[in-house]
Amino acid sequence: MSHQNTAKDNFAAMTDAWATMTQTVLQSATAANRAAMSAMLAPGLSNGSGSETVAASIPSIDHSHLDWQFDRTVDDTENISVGDTVTFEKVLSEDDVRAFAHISGDTNRLHLDEGFASDTRFGERIVHGTLVSGLISAALARLPGLTIYLSQDLEFSGPVGIGDRVSARVEVVEDLGNRQYRLETVIRNEDDDATVINGEAVVLIDDLPDE
Repeated sequence: MSHQNTAKDNFAAMTDAWATMTQTVLQSATAANRAAMSAMLAPGLSNGSGSETVAASIPSIDHSHLDWQFDRTVDDTENISVGDTVTFEKVLSEDDVRAFAHISGDTNRLHLDEGFASDTRFGERIVHGTLVSGLISAALARLPGLTIYLSQDLEFSGPVGIGDRVSARVEVVEDLGNRQYRLETVIRNEDDDATVINGEAVVLIDDLPDE
């Protein structure tokens, strides 16, 4: 059996162990997600597809890449209601992983050293969990208005391989009043057709400042 096949078998076999090992709760995850978003948005970095930076399609976002995809069901802060969703999707590339390691200081060899990672339960390098969860922040940023994180709970249930396409979906599940909302947050590895992170966030949504 080739090393590549062994790695895939390890990925399938370790899911339950991963869930037990990595389940955690992150409260007030603004700083961690800021590092993740910095890695994804850092000027001059490739997103793995060769796409160039383009003008953003909504006023709360500075720029985008042709490879990034998003969809939302509401376009005005006054119309946000239970059931509204935003989905953001991108490939988590080699450049993303190395940029995040540099920005965050998380230089765990599991993410950076193929030889080292091949001897772990995963059989290959994987993306930092916090970088993966940062896609939630990308989705939240595409809600109408100016989204401010108040809290975030996360449960990790599986790994993401470098080069995998990943989607983050946020759904408004409760209007808490005073412009605060509780949202379900889900991240899926689209290449493996598997949910890798489940959680819940609370956000405050302000109007965008006048320009």
